[in-house]
Amino acid sequence: MFGDKKKITDSERSLISETVSIEGTINSSGAIDVAGLVKGPVYSKELIIRETGSITGTIEADRVEVHGHLDGKVSGQDIVVGATGTVKGDIEFGNNLKTENGADIDGYIKKTNSSKSKLTGDFLFKKKDNKKETSENEDRPEVVNKEAIA
Repeated sequence: MFGDKKKITDSERSLISETVSIEGTINSSGAIDVAGLVKGPVYSKELIIRETGSITGTIEADRVEVHGHLDGKVSGQDIVVGATGTVKGDIEFGNNLKTENGADIDGYIKKTNSSKSKLTGDFLFKKKDNKKETSENEDRPEVVNKEAIA
C-alpha cells in the first residue's frame, strides 16, 4: 500500500484471535493481527487491529492499520485508520497517515521528522541487565527466620 516494501509472509504473522484476551507487553519482530483484546503496550514491525480487535495501551510499529478500537498513543511510519477504526489517543507518524471515511479519531496528530524506524531487533528484545536484578534484591527485607523458608 505504501510502496515497494517487502511484504511479511503469513508464516511471520501472529494472530490474537477473537476468543483471546491478553494483558501485558507484547513484543514482535514480525507482524501481529489483533482480532481479540489486548491490554498493554504493543511493539511490532507491523500491526493490524481487525474490526473485532481492541487494544488499550501504547503502540509502536513501523506499519499500523486500525480497523477496530485503539485506546492509547500510536507511533509508526505508515498508519492507516480504516472506516471502522476508532483511535482515542495521539497519532505520531513518520511517512504516511491515511484516514478513511468514517474513521473516528480523538487525539492529536503529529508528523515526526524521523523517517527511520526506531524498531530494531535490539530494541524489541533487550537482554535483562543483571545490575537491575541485584538492585531489586537489595530492596527486599531481610529474612529473619531462615528455618521457616527451608
